[in-house]
Amino acid sequence: MPPKDVTETANSVQPELPKWQRPEKTKHDLPWADIQIIDLTTFDQPGGKEKLAAELRDAIHHTGFFSVVGTGISRREVQRQYDIAQAFFELPHEEKARPEYKCDFANGNYFGYREIYEATIRGTEVRNNVEQWNHAKFTELYEKEARHPFFEAFKGEIESFSRKALDVALKLLELCALVLELPPSFFAAQHRYDGPSDDHLRYMSYRPRTAADDAAVDNTWTRAHTDFGTLTLLWSQNVAGLQIKTSEGDDETGIICNVGDALDFWSASYLKSTTHRVVRPPADQLGANRLGLFYFVRPGDDAEIEPAAASPLLRRLGLVESGSSEGEGKGGKGEGHGEYVREGAGQRLP
Repeated sequence: MPPKDVTETANSVQPELPKWQRPEKTKHDLPWADIQIIDLTTFDQPGGKEKLAAELRDAIHHTGFFSVVGTGISRREVQRQYDIAQAFFELPHEEKARPEYKCDFANGNYFGYREIYEATIRGTEVRNNVEQWNHAKFTELYEKEARHPFFEAFKGEIESFSRKALDVALKLLELCALVLELPPSFFAAQHRYDGPSDDHLRYMSYRPRTAADDAAVDNTWTRAHTDFGTLTLLWSQNVAGLQIKTSEGDDETGIICNVGDALDFWSASYLKSTTHRVVRPPADQLGANRLGLFYFVRPGDDAEIEPAAASPLLRRLGLVESGSSEGEGKGGKGEGHGEYVREGAGQRLP
């Protein structure tokens, strides 16, 4: 619904919106993984980066997903993004789904609105139950991308949040470089907010389906997949639907992060992308739409996504040839580059 009025804040006058209510935690007994917590408050302390890098390596190798705290992003800021997303998805369908606002996933365009119920799934008559809005980065390079007028009043807040999200990711990428014994800026330098890339802040809404429809698709809301990009950040909202492919179960707490295919390829699969899916939540969490808030970190368009032959660790492990030049992994010269993410977009869900 549209803003009702405005309220004064410490920084600006912002439109007031109905508050998104965080779902109650499920009372069902479900298997939960004990995932690693990466506390970035120690990032700049003596020895902090090295300690965090070791923790991150273990987290990626054991569950693939990890929780990040100490990010500098406040609960109020996260709440506000959920408020904005909720209000947008409550707009009338005809206001959201105009052609000029839609993204074209089949051709690798992520930015804009993805309509709910646009396709049947898994060879059944059951339709997809998710809608999305993907915000392109707020720079001159993307001024012509889809920008729904509803978001104009919140532009400053959304841009600030997306920049802070990437700042968190850049710290994690510095830790990944340390894991691989590479210069600290090796990955971060190829993920600049002001440079060209397919980074996007995503609002997502799952609508509940009938039990019969869910049963027809094995209770799957999003099929098993890995993410295309470098890292994915997900702000937890208590709904027990995300399933992570591990031997111990799944979890969804804090800011959940996982490695994407680009970082997997860069590291010659030493830092693996993790298979995950979304399933029908427990019965006590089915009463309302499930909102999701994500930041997808993509390599810069000019990044060369090839096995990091400069990594002493990867050379010692035999994952790249010790005599190879940059870009030549154990199987020969890598073919990946910044376009690979875009080329694969139409093949499976990002």
